[in-house]
Amino acid sequence: MGGSNEAGWRCHGNLWSNLREICDLLHIQAPVACQDDEVLFQHVRFKAGQRVHTIGQTFDTLYLVNSGFLKTVLIDEYGNEQVLSFPMKGDLLGIDGIHSQHHASEAVALSDCDIILIPYKVFAALGRSHAELEHAMFSVLSRELVREQIMIGMLSALSAEAKVARFLTNLGERFSMLGYSGKSFNLRMTRHEIGSYLGLTLETVSRTLSAFNEMGLIQVDQREITLLDTNALKTLRRLPPAKARAKVTDKVQALVGKKLMPQWSGDAVAA
Repeated sequence: MGGSNEAGWRCHGNLWSNLREICDLLHIQAPVACQDDEVLFQHVRFKAGQRVHTIGQTFDTLYLVNSGFLKTVLIDEYGNEQVLSFPMKGDLLGIDGIHSQHHASEAVALSDCDIILIPYKVFAALGRSHAELEHAMFSVLSRELVREQIMIGMLSALSAEAKVARFLTNLGERFSMLGYSGKSFNLRMTRHEIGSYLGLTLETVSRTLSAFNEMGLIQVDQREITLLDTNALKTLRRLPPAKARAKVTDKVQALVGKKLMPQWSGDAVAA
């Protein structure tokens, strides 16, 4: 077996990661006593559109995102899809199957993905061998629960425009934490999927993005989004009426033309 490196281990042409690398991805402390070759976890690649796991599938594995972008969804009896989350690098999938031993949702790749398979029985055994690992895993599960609670609170308390604004800034913060640009990024999901996630219609999402673009809060180029004023997006409650927005847009364009807004143009260049 080859040596360990940043990308993981190579074994019979496949990529594998050791426990220390798994813990690094999850942002938890690796057990002090663990050995690099104590146990290895296999990587599996999924192409955009492929399902990582499906509703009703027997649960025996947790899935850790090493690269790529996904969505998790519920599907009702009529085939309608409700988007639950948009996992990316470092996120753990499949924990909904622990309770009933069957997955209650399904995970679909929105881009080509590299997923690390973590057999649940193996990980549980490691938790018994390393007490600090078991505690860290409970912390990871709690972190996922808190994220969901924050999302539920946001959906119940904010206006449609504020939901879209927070979604964009939260997504930018997640990209920034991963070492990417938090100002300029591609939306891997469709407007319809964003609407499903936020409880909004496709038309509302598209209209809100267009309004943000007109007001100079963001710049939209198909799926590429550039955040020009994150502070305004974070504090936005509702959009002003269309006539008032037109006046604001005229003022913004005039100021940009006179180069009196270097902080906005600077953000765009930095992104």
